Amino acid sequence: MIRKHSTVLLCRSAVPIKSISRASHRNLDSIRSLSTTTLEEPPFYGSPRPPKTNENFRFPHQKIALAIHHATTAFADPTRADAVAGLGEITGQVSLERIQAQMMADETGRRILEDRPVVRKATIPYQELIDSVPEDPDVPLTFGQAYGKFLKSHGFDPDGRDPVKYIEDETLAYIMLRYRQNHDFWHAITGLPPTVLGELGLKYLELFQTGLPIAALSSTVGALRLDSKERRILMTQYLPWALEASQSSTPLMNVYYEEEFETPLADLRGRLNLKPAPQVDL
Repeated sequence: MIRKHSTVLLCRSAVPIKSISRASHRNLDSIRSLSTTTLEEPPFYGSPRPPKTNENFRFPHQKIALAIHHATTAFADPTRADAVAGLGEITGQVSLERIQAQMMADETGRRILEDRPVVRKATIPYQELIDSVPEDPDVPLTFGQAYGKFLKSHGFDPDGRDPVKYIEDETLAYIMLRYRQNHDFWHAITGLPPTVLGELGLKYLELFQTGLPIAALSSTVGALRLDSKERRILMTQYLPWALEASQSSTPLMNVYYEEEFETPLADLRGRLNLKPAPQVDL
């Protein structure tokens, strides 16, 4: 009975078996083609990490050895951005997870993690921001003009940030990349110059806001390069400001800076409850 019923069903089929087979093969080929294309295309926000073969640590001692290497290099030469960046990635797991939770708890933070914007010349109105800087220094600036002024005055390139190499989790890798690319935004919004003293003031703010160990290392090692007057300014002005600002302001990782270019700088600072850094005379 079962055989007869099966035969009837096959005979009633409007499509020959060979046609079904050919169609199935065509569909499978289409799916394979689509899957291959999807996997090979990079995410729209860029590729913050190299292939996994360069970043996986098979044994714990490999990670420790790499951390020691980067730490030694960074201590010997704090200007070695690659060593500082690598050390930050290797030591930042816990802090990055905390930042992720903080961003997921905030509407704008969640949107940033969903969109994963990357700061490059091709993704922001770079030249427009540079050209929009007014010649009159007394004219109130928008946030975009302040950012453009910072880039123009110091010759900085948004494309110059190091890629993320040693973080396997996609989301945490993006958060580290976003943290690096936010750095120049934070210079613009705080008013801190990219001098050794200004960088240290910003590193203290980053440390209190993010808890990343690399911020602690940078602020500690960098302070050794200051003279006595600069060290006094750091301890008596920048450090208290950074502590107060970090406690009172909105988490700075939860700000979608690319959407704030037209916002008056004073208004953005007010909305974030962020006091600008003290102006110091050296």
